[in-house]
Amino acid sequence: MTLHPLVSMILHRLALGLLTLFAISLFIFFAIELLPGDLAEEVLGQSATPETVEAFRRELGLDQPAMLRYFNWLGGVVRGDFGTSLANGRDIAELLAGRFANTLFLAIYAAAIAVPLSITLGLLAALYRGSWFDRAVNILTLTSISFPEYFVAYILLLYFSVTWGLFPSIADFGSDADLSTMLFRTFLPALTLVLVVTAHMMRMTRAAIINLLAQPYIEMARLKGASPVRVILRHALPNALAPIVNVVALNLAYLVTGVVIVEVVFVYPGLGQLMVDSVAKRDIPVVQACCLIFAGIYILLNLGADVLAIATNPRLMHRK
Repeated sequence: MTLHPLVSMILHRLALGLLTLFAISLFIFFAIELLPGDLAEEVLGQSATPETVEAFRRELGLDQPAMLRYFNWLGGVVRGDFGTSLANGRDIAELLAGRFANTLFLAIYAAAIAVPLSITLGLLAALYRGSWFDRAVNILTLTSISFPEYFVAYILLLYFSVTWGLFPSIADFGSDADLSTMLFRTFLPALTLVLVVTAHMMRMTRAAIINLLAQPYIEMARLKGASPVRVILRHALPNALAPIVNVVALNLAYLVTGVVIVEVVFVYPGLGQLMVDSVAKRDIPVVQACCLIFAGIYILLNLGADVLAIATNPRLMHRK
């Protein structure tokens, strides 16, 4: 049975994604293996006796060869068992579930603002190309993207929290907060992410639309008397969706995987904050699990970007 070309492409990309994830898991595991010091001694402290350290090493499986420990760890990951946290003895999968949900909530919140805002600004900048509006939007977005995330976060904290007192400086909303409280307390970290990712999507939207405005079918639409807004929305935008979808998906991947600094600044209880805390506590199993989840999400969203780009422009299925 012959598969549809799109289905065949999805299966091929899934296989390539799994292979990439396997390579990343190798890198994560053996990069941590190269860290200086002994994990058992770091966890137990300098006052631990050699017998206690040796017993703890056997409990962690550190007395086994590295490759055997890697395949044992990988087998557990495939079954959904990430092991046990060294810091508090909790099951890592249970520990990750709540934190991942918080990170996903923050990413969706930021995306719900950033995606329509950036596409709208990009379309307006292309429509009024060369105007003061186009120049102002480009200057503002380039300014926001030029500053590192922590700088943008601290500027927002300084004015919106410390000076004006409009929003809380800590984004931890607890476990029983309603949706309005969650949206209010996470507004500043979401706004930080919006300012960081909007420029990429806006500029790509603008560039994709402008590249199409010189095409013959656009000139024909203008000669038929179509308004500039109709030309962009009806004729240019559908053919520019592929690059726009790609950059949107890549920025969505960043919103999920690149929130570490923002979560630390706002003390947000997400996956990035958990990873930083685990590094400080040398809770290696949790660090490995966080890194693998971030890598898996990034690969999955890149796959989604390819599929959506081809679905909006089937010509991309053909090499010529």
